Order: sequence, then C-alpha cells, then structure tokens
Amino acid sequence: MAAKSTRKVFYGSLVHATSLRHIQALPRALIGVSEDGVIAWVLDDVDSASIQDAMISRGWQIEDVDFIELGFGQWIMPGFVDTHTHAPQYPNMGIGGQYELLDWLKNVTFPTEAKFEDVEYARKAYTSVVQRVLDCGTTTCCYYATLHLQATRTLADICHEKGQRAFIGKCNMDRNASETYQESSPAQSLADTETLISYINSLTDPLIQPILTPRFAIACCDDLLTGLGSIASQHPDMAIQTHISENPSEIAFTKELFPDCETYASVYDKFGLLREKTILAHGVHLKDSELDLIKSKGAGISHCPTSNFNLRSGIANVADMLDKGIKVGLGTDVSGGYSPSILTAIQHASIASKVLAFQATSPSDPTSSTFSKKQLPLSTLLYLATMGGAELCGLSSVIGNITPGKQFDAIQVDLMKGGVEGIWIEQELGEELGTPSKARLLEMLEKFLFCGDSRNIRCVWVNGRVVGGAQK
Repeated sequence: MAAKSTRKVFYGSLVHATSLRHIQALPRALIGVSEDGVIAWVLDDVDSASIQDAMISRGWQIEDVDFIELGFGQWIMPGFVDTHTHAPQYPNMGIGGQYELLDWLKNVTFPTEAKFEDVEYARKAYTSVVQRVLDCGTTTCCYYATLHLQATRTLADICHEKGQRAFIGKCNMDRNASETYQESSPAQSLADTETLISYINSLTDPLIQPILTPRFAIACCDDLLTGLGSIASQHPDMAIQTHISENPSEIAFTKELFPDCETYASVYDKFGLLREKTILAHGVHLKDSELDLIKSKGAGISHCPTSNFNLRSGIANVADMLDKGIKVGLGTDVSGGYSPSILTAIQHASIASKVLAFQATSPSDPTSSTFSKKQLPLSTLLYLATMGGAELCGLSSVIGNITPGKQFDAIQVDLMKGGVEGIWIEQELGEELGTPSKARLLEMLEKFLFCGDSRNIRCVWVNGRVVGGAQK
C-alpha cells in the first residue's frame, strides 16, 4: 500500500451528488484533505487571490501542504462504487453474448473460473484486474471471487497492496454448477468461508472487508444456506452479496428447488440472509411483495444494466425501486457486463430508464416528484454511481461525496486529455477558457459521463492516497 501522505489542498472545480435530485457544482472550491486522508474542510467560491487567507483561516499554511490547482476542464468528484462485479471473469469479458444466463454460466463462465485453482494464475489475473478497476475510477468495489480459498485470499492481498477499498467474497456453491467446478460439501464451503473471514480480518486493513457470497440460491443447498445464515448472525455488521431475479429460467429453477418459499426474495429471508448491507444483484423481475420485503429488511439492489442487456435478462425498474425508498447502487457485473467501467453502467442505466419510460402504457405525471415512468435525471445517475453505492455497502458516513469528515475517495477528471473521440471542448475552436460557470460545469460532467473513459480520469485517490489514474 502507498505510504502515508501529507496534507493536500485542491483548488478548482468540485462536482458531487448530494441527493438523488441535486448535484452540487462548485467552480471555485478549496478542499483540504488531512494527512490521514480525511476531508477536513470544503470552501466555496474562493477567488485565486484569497487562497492563502482562506487556508490560514483554517490553520493551514500553503508551504506545509501538497497544493494541486486544477485547470479548465478538470474537477474533483467522488470515486465510483461498483456494487457488483466478478473479478475472475475479466479474462472472458466480451464473449458469450449469444447465451442467456444459465447457458452462459455453463459454457463460458464456470470454465474460466475453474482456472483460478492455480494460485499463480490467480495472482497474475487479479493484479491486472484490480489495477484496471482502479484506473477506471472505481475506488470501492464489491468483488465476487471463485470458490477457491487460496485464490480469494490472494485477491484480498492484492487489494490490500494496491490500496483499494474492497469487499472480498469467496463464492459458496455446492450444487448445480459443474462436475469440475463445485464445492464438495456444505461443510467444506462453510469452513473455507470462516477461514477467509479470519484471514481478511487479520490484515487489519479497514479498507478490506469480507462479504458473505452465496452465489445464488440455485447453487446452494439448504444446509449451506442455513450455515451461511448462522455465520451472518455471528457477524451482524458483515455485508452479504448474492444474485436475485436476474433471468426467468433462473427464477423458475429457484421455485422448483425451494417450493416452500413464496418468492425468490423469501428464500434469502428464510435463511437469515436478507438484512442491512445485503446487496442483491439485478432484481430484474422482482414482484411488488419482494420489493416491499427488501425495503423492510434494509437490503438493496445493485443495478447492472449492461449485463441485463447483454444476457437478454430484461430491464430492472429502478425508478419504482427508488420511489419505494429502496437503496440502489450500480454494478458493472463483469463479465455478464462487458465493461469494467461504471461510466458504461451509468450510460446503460440511462438508456434502460428511457426504454421503460417510452414503453409505459400510461403517461407519467410531469408535476409529480416520483421517478416512475420517467428517465433517470443526471443527478440520480451520478448519485447511484457514488452515494447510492456507498449506502448499499453501509459506507454512507465514510465515502460517497466530498463532505468534511468523510474519507477522500475521489477522482480528478480531465476533459482536456486528447484522443478521446467523444470529448469536444471550446479549446478546439480557439475559444477563451477560464473558470466555468456552474451550468457549464454540469454540461462538462454530462459530457464526461456519456462520452468519457478512463483516459479522462487523471488521478484516483482512496483515503487520500494515489492508487491509480492515467497520470500514475
């Protein structure tokens, strides 16, 4: 992990979502970050001549800090939170799009994941994966590993070494996978899970947390789910991640395996796995009763639109989830999703909401404050990618926006970076630059979210330490 840093002061534009409906855009912000990586203060509308006086008012001297002044087309914003991805699936990202979920798992994904029994292979793959994810601006990531204990420990080691904030889960899967890729027994699965929890806790790194990971209900017998529920009860603050209602065939199979459960969501509830910090990926075909149950338990949904489109699973109605007050974040779901970037998830979340809006059988009420039957606005998309993910992971008091007292998990965006085909800035036309207005800053944010890529992410910080970005 990077060495402890000195205090930092950033001067320039700041953009972050403070609610589902509001983006705060500050063209002349002054941000102080302590040597411990905590945001000490944020000042608005500071002119360049007043920087030193503003710092002195906070008891800071400019000669004692790393001072970073941002140029036109650059700004600080929160790092992205990826609430659902599969680290061992990066090698098969972008292939298998001809399949739907269950056939895709059988023919593409399980054979790839089986390779991670080789720990050296896992080390090489995961080293590349974690750095790619960081360079995409994802400062917090919820990783599914494989069923292999040692390889999963290796993933935790790499996240620790590289300084990423991460939730690491070993997949629990003792049935309905494949003859060569499936755990031998519930007892072995549970023992390996407890060993992994102890190992991650022994790292004494607050950035790295274990997360219980029953792959999905189909892959876990009753004894395994019962045991995981017992582990969950022993660790009431531990996060849980799994899949739910992604594909109609998956849902039908789940009902066959658990005939005593009325719904898919009630399976997880029966075994004590539906609670605060339970992250349910997809939720494409959830019934209203399931949404109500998820809300009542404090769980939430990882919206994975790229994967949902790619594997023809359907479109999750995020607008209705938000109207019910359910927590929602975004997930890349590599490799059902074919991009490691949350930017792609943002773009596809926008498209998904527009498709649902124009498919609505009755018009939306333009005067209503609800999200239903409407496209998701820019503020909501940014919120889901940052603060929404933080809420889902139980980290809303720690990260998600640039607020004093939170840790500085952030990215520096640079639209002036050349070679990004979709980015068009006034400089190309010879127009005068300067400090952008708030309206112009919001336009540039939208341009970045829909036309930018990792080349526009100049620097990435986790807890105040540089961990990635195009300039690293």
